[in-house]
Amino acid sequence: MTGQPTPRSLIVTFYGAYGRGGAGRPAGPVPIAALIRLLGAVGVDAPSVRSAVSRLKRRALLVADRTDAGAAGYALSEDARQLLDDGDRRIYGRPGAEENTDGWLLAVFSVPEQERHKRHLLRSRLARLGFGTAAPGVWIAPEHLYDETRHTLARLELSPYVDLFRGAHADFEPTEQAVRRWWDLGQLAKLHRAYLDAQEPVLERWAGRAIPDPEDAYRDYVLALDSWRFLPYADPGLPPALLPRDWPGVRAAEVFTALHDRLYDAGAGYVREVLTATRA
Repeated sequence: MTGQPTPRSLIVTFYGAYGRGGAGRPAGPVPIAALIRLLGAVGVDAPSVRSAVSRLKRRALLVADRTDAGAAGYALSEDARQLLDDGDRRIYGRPGAEENTDGWLLAVFSVPEQERHKRHLLRSRLARLGFGTAAPGVWIAPEHLYDETRHTLARLELSPYVDLFRGAHADFEPTEQAVRRWWDLGQLAKLHRAYLDAQEPVLERWAGRAIPDPEDAYRDYVLALDSWRFLPYADPGLPPALLPRDWPGVRAAEVFTALHDRLYDAGAGYVREVLTATRA
């Protein structure tokens, strides 16, 4: 996703980056006043924040709570935390590049006709996880997606309809050619290039600044992360040996990593500043 960010996506991005607890991050609910100010910094007005929060509550990703000081706020649900924890490994690292690249994960599913709506949900969820289509009803992904796939299917109560298999590709066709059938590499390359077109100028701009301004760093980091976090799902860490030599995903990952290293900590400082101000 490299187009205009949506309020709901930006809220999820904020919580993933700064709203889960840990060093420099709030451990409890984020006050709604702070959330409105923090989302305002990336171009989302207050009514849009409230509307997006309501939708995330209905999806059971955010839960209403109060801070220790009694202010109304919102925290992540346990399912949302699991979802974000699973995503960390993809978003902040490229496991397909470092791990054993020989293994594949197959998902074979069968859904009764009277529950065909779940068939659509299964297909769309597997696609969002980064699976390619090997054959009708047979989806394939790098083996390192096993844990995340299990968590996702269990959370959506879809696991009774799916069998998962691990194995190696042992067909007559070279794996490098088969990958081009399973995934649309041309479209994936376009997504990576669009990210580079948007974010390489941002990285160049920050390269000449000695000390990041906290609010500017926060804004640019959240926007860069919001665009980036969808790409490791569209391109699920395919083995480099099976990709074209000039694969733009390598440079896209380098640019995001450089932006993260440059901006994340300064952005955390801005979050702390806003939280302190709203608690006063």
